[in-house]
Amino acid sequence: MALAAQKNREMFAIKKSYSIENGYPARRRSLVDDARFETLVVKQTKQSVLEEARQRSNDSECNPDILDFHQDDSSPYLEEPYTDSEHEADESNLEHKPRAAENNEEDKDQFLTEEEALLGQDIEQRGNELQNASLLACFRDGIGGLARVLKTVENYSGVINHVESRPSKDNGVQFDVLIRVEMTRQNLLLLLRSLRQSASLAGVTLLQEETNSVSVKDPWFPRHASDLDNCNHLMTKYEPELDMNHPGFSDKEYRARRKMIAEIAFAYKYGQPIPHIEYVQTEIDTWNAVFGQVCDLAPKHACKEYNIIFENLKKEGIFRVGAVPQLQEMNDFLRRHTGFTLRPAAGLLTSRDFLASLAFRVFQSTQYVRHRTSPYHTPEPDCIHELLGHMPLLADASFAQFSQEIGLASLGASDSEIEKLSTVYWFTVEFGLCKENSQVKAYGAGLLSAYGELLHAISDKPEHRPFEPQLTAIQPYQDQEYQPIYYVAESFEDAKEKFRRWVSDMSRPFEVRFNPHTERVEVLDSVDRLDALVSQMNLEMLHLTNAIKKLKAR
Repeated sequence: MALAAQKNREMFAIKKSYSIENGYPARRRSLVDDARFETLVVKQTKQSVLEEARQRSNDSECNPDILDFHQDDSSPYLEEPYTDSEHEADESNLEHKPRAAENNEEDKDQFLTEEEALLGQDIEQRGNELQNASLLACFRDGIGGLARVLKTVENYSGVINHVESRPSKDNGVQFDVLIRVEMTRQNLLLLLRSLRQSASLAGVTLLQEETNSVSVKDPWFPRHASDLDNCNHLMTKYEPELDMNHPGFSDKEYRARRKMIAEIAFAYKYGQPIPHIEYVQTEIDTWNAVFGQVCDLAPKHACKEYNIIFENLKKEGIFRVGAVPQLQEMNDFLRRHTGFTLRPAAGLLTSRDFLASLAFRVFQSTQYVRHRTSPYHTPEPDCIHELLGHMPLLADASFAQFSQEIGLASLGASDSEIEKLSTVYWFTVEFGLCKENSQVKAYGAGLLSAYGELLHAISDKPEHRPFEPQLTAIQPYQDQEYQPIYYVAESFEDAKEKFRRWVSDMSRPFEVRFNPHTERVEVLDSVDRLDALVSQMNLEMLHLTNAIKKLKAR
C-alpha cells in the first residue's frame, strides 16, 4: 500500500454527517445516495484543500510559472491538464528553469494545478527528501521533443531510471512516454510546472510508484483482507443521535445500546472471532415478528436459490424462533458454502468501502436490531435485514460470485463510477427481481426483508425492465416511496455476463483478481503478473481436460 495514496485517502475522508443539512440528497439512507453525497463532499473538501495550498503558494517568496488549474472527476488516474495557448512557452525555453512569476496574485492562484497543490502540501508535511516518481508525458507531434524533456529532468538534478514509449490511443496525441525519475520533491514540483509549459506536450501526469512514492492522483484501496480494518473509520455515527425522525431518537436506552454495539464493531480487527451479542427480549421479539413474515412469504415470492438456503439455515438451527442468529455462526455457514465471511460494522459504511469489502468475499454486517416500535421498517440496515435479506444468497455460488465482481470492479474506480456501481448494486442485490418458470421472483435483500415492498414489486403496479447494467446504472432512485421501476434478470449467470461486459469499459487502467489462497487482490498490470496467472490457468485447464477424459472413459 502506497503511503501517499493512504494519506490522500485520509485527507479527503468523509467527515460530515450524512444529513440533509449537510447536503445529503434524501431523507432515508441508501447506498446510492451515499455515493452521490460522498462525491459531493470529496469534491468540496478537495476544493478547500486546493484553495489553501494555492494561498500558501501565493504567499511564498519564490513562485515559478505555472499553468491553469483544471479538474476532471471522470477518472482518478489520468487527468489531462488544461493547456491555455496564451501561456504555452516556446519549446526552446523548455531546457531552462522557469523564470520567477510576475507579481499577479490572481493569475498565480488561477494557474496552480491540483497535482502541484497536493505535492506542495506534501513537501511541507514530509520534507524535501529524495523521491521516486513516474511521469506520463503525452507528445502531440511525434517524439522529437523527448531529448529536451530528458535534459530538463537533468537540469532539475533528477536521475532518470527508465524511459518507455508507446503509441497513444488519445486523439491529438501521437506518443505516451513513461519516465521514471528520482529527485527531491521540490525539484519534482518545479519539473512538473516546467514541462507543462511545453507546446509539444498535450499533458504531463504524475503516476504512482509502489514504494517510497509520490501519489496525488491514485486512490488507495485495500489489497489484503486485513486492510479492511482501515475501511471503517469513514463510517457515520449511529443514526439515532443524528436523525430526529429515527424511531429510536428519543429512546435513551436504545441509543446507549446502539452505541455499545457500535464500539464493539469499531474495535474489531481482522482475524479475531466475531464478538457475541447477548440480545435482549425486545430484540428477540422483533426478530420473531420479521422472521415469521419471511417464513410466510418467501416460499411463494422468493427465488428458488433463496428458498433452498433458507431451509438449510432452519435445519441447522441458525434461523429459528426465539434467538437472533449470531454473526459468527452465520459466518461459519457462509465460509463452508462459498467462502464468504462476515465482519461486524457499526453502521452504514461509505459506498466505496462497503463495495471494496465484497471484493474479498467479505460482507460488513451490523449487529444491532431495529427499534421495537418499527419491526417491519428500519431507516437504515440492521442485522435482521442483513441476516434474512442478504446472507442466504451469499451462500449461493453464482450469486456470491456476482456480488464479488461488483466489489472487484469498485477497486480504484472513479467517484462517478462508484455512483454507477452503487446504483447497479441497489437495483440488483438490494431490490432485484429474476425470472423463474415464466414468473417474477425476488432476490433483492431489501425486498426479502420488507414484505410491503416485496408485494408491491411482484405486482402489476411497477414497471419491470430487463436488467441491462448500462441503463440500470443511471436509473434515478426513489427513496420516499416504493420504486416505480424494478429490473428483472434472466438468471444470475445472465446478470454476471452482462455486468462483466459493462465493467470492461470502465476507466480504470488495470485489471484486478482475488487470490483466495492469500486473501489478496492482485493488480494485473505487468507481464510477470500475467505470466503467473496464465500458469495457474494452464494448470486448471489440465485438471479440466483430465476430468473430461475420465468422464468419457466411463
